[in-house]
Amino acid sequence: MKKLSARRRHPLAALVVLLLALAATGGLYAAFAPAEKAQADTSAQSLAIDEGRKLFAVGCSSCHGLNGQGSSDGPSLVGVGSAAVDFQVGTGRMPAQQPGAQVPRKKVVYSQTEIDQLAAFVASLGPGPVAPTKDQYTSTDPNDVAKGGELFRTNCAQCHNFAGQGGALTRGKFAPTLEGVDAKHIYEAMQTGPQNMPSFPDTTMPEEQKKQIVAFVRHTTNEEPNPGGLALGSLGPVTEGLFGWIFGLGALIAVAIWVAAHTTKAKKS
Repeated sequence: MKKLSARRRHPLAALVVLLLALAATGGLYAAFAPAEKAQADTSAQSLAIDEGRKLFAVGCSSCHGLNGQGSSDGPSLVGVGSAAVDFQVGTGRMPAQQPGAQVPRKKVVYSQTEIDQLAAFVASLGPGPVAPTKDQYTSTDPNDVAKGGELFRTNCAQCHNFAGQGGALTRGKFAPTLEGVDAKHIYEAMQTGPQNMPSFPDTTMPEEQKKQIVAFVRHTTNEEPNPGGLALGSLGPVTEGLFGWIFGLGALIAVAIWVAAHTTKAKKS
């Protein structure tokens, strides 16, 4: 009987029981912790949508309708996605001050938290382009500027000018200057195609190429001092030629008058 009792109380039995208890505890945590985290994320998203709905009702519904369905004063927002809201509201274009051929950029009315809430509500109306993360529009490769320049000249320079200074379009519209525009908003503009601009989804222009264009625009419009000297608006040979005619020809005329006034005949008279 003593031998049988000794076998039942093996020294490793307690260790085995402890390991089984720890495994069971870990299993319970793995089973319940992700669900709690997912529930917390869902609750936070629902709260953002509710707050965004309130902001939308006050500042946007008069043109876009209470449910974003659109009206005679504003287009439907169903399916535009959070990226469009972040761009339009984050650049101050919305809410619009008055109707016109094109809504210009102006001072931002909402805080970034409120913009995120508005974007969450509009995104809940239907699937659309999602506002990018910082990694999507921030470049770390020094070669991206050169690659982005090639892409920009192919896809964007026709309207925005080769240096991103903007240009005139038809019917009172224009391609705005890209100087001082946040990198995120440049990326979102390519995602959503605001106003006259075509959209460049990932199926048309991959994320890496959009990032390269952002790198080129930021480098070109923010570079100080200009390596070429006086930029003259970076509008190309038109302004350079006009500068040459006005100041160059004016200087030649002034020199000719001075020379004529100091000749011997002019002094005698």
